[in-house]
Amino acid sequence: MDPRYGFTGRLTAEFPSQVIVDTTEVCNLACIHCPHPEFKKSSYYGARFLETELNQKLVDEVRDHGRPHCKYIRYTGEGESLVHPKAYDMLDYAVENSGVYVTLTTNGTIMVEKRIRKLLASGVHMIDISIDAFKPETYAKIRVNGDLTKTRANVINLLKWIRETGAKTKVIVSFVEQGLNRTEAGDFESFWKDQGAHHVVIRRLHSAAGAVVNIAEIMHKKGETLPRRPCVYPWERIVLNPRGFISFCPADWTHGSTVVDYRTTTVRETWNGAFYEALRKAHLTNEYGKHQFCGQCPDWQEIRWPHEGRAYADLVEELRVLDIVPSGS
Repeated sequence: MDPRYGFTGRLTAEFPSQVIVDTTEVCNLACIHCPHPEFKKSSYYGARFLETELNQKLVDEVRDHGRPHCKYIRYTGEGESLVHPKAYDMLDYAVENSGVYVTLTTNGTIMVEKRIRKLLASGVHMIDISIDAFKPETYAKIRVNGDLTKTRANVINLLKWIRETGAKTKVIVSFVEQGLNRTEAGDFESFWKDQGAHHVVIRRLHSAAGAVVNIAEIMHKKGETLPRRPCVYPWERIVLNPRGFISFCPADWTHGSTVVDYRTTTVRETWNGAFYEALRKAHLTNEYGKHQFCGQCPDWQEIRWPHEGRAYADLVEELRVLDIVPSGS
């Protein structure tokens, strides 16, 4: 087994350093690099919304048992987080009670002034807005059903409100680089830095754990010439999905990474249980016979371990430290 892979640095055996809350399966866009358009037609889709009681249970567990190992709770997932009718209540509860950094990922399309006020009132520490294009015509092709003019205005208003109110919320604007938008990355980054975004993230394209077939095929071919290494997720994070189950992969659209019903257990028990132990062993030994969901996934090529370079978790940690949110207090 390669000693470079395992619990080290922010990755701890006691509790996942990153907890993802996937609030809903519902989304108002149909992005071309996302499995959601096909997912919505499948038997896996149920237009579900996470029970607020489970969000509360998770937040309380992070507060009581996750600190200082858990660095942040991340509201993101299969759908548009702010579509959940209780989204702001869940964010409020997390910020007020978890004792850790709380982030939100959104497409920004419904983030009008009333919702901006509610977000800033919640005190959410970071908002990551997925936009993926500089030109309106490119946005329309990638983020199908979206209007860049409206989304851009929403984000500019958010930045304005932060400046005017002195809110501490940090704004990240992100861009998944792909064929249609590759030539716009530089303009995108310059524009949003000029607007006052705290960071601009240019993300690598992946296949959503094999769910986007055309991307997966390209990545599989590329992977044939590379020695496979473990994915960091089994050492880094857990996901609470809209069905109320714990899963180990944030890119799972087919329930292939489901571990257990959260109503019957805890994150601590799951993280230190037999399933995760076997999953980690499979990754370390490159033997996926009993973990076929991971075995067929080519995205390990684009997912970085702490020693392999800068990752999204590093960005969040920099902002967390900047805001002096003491996850161990």
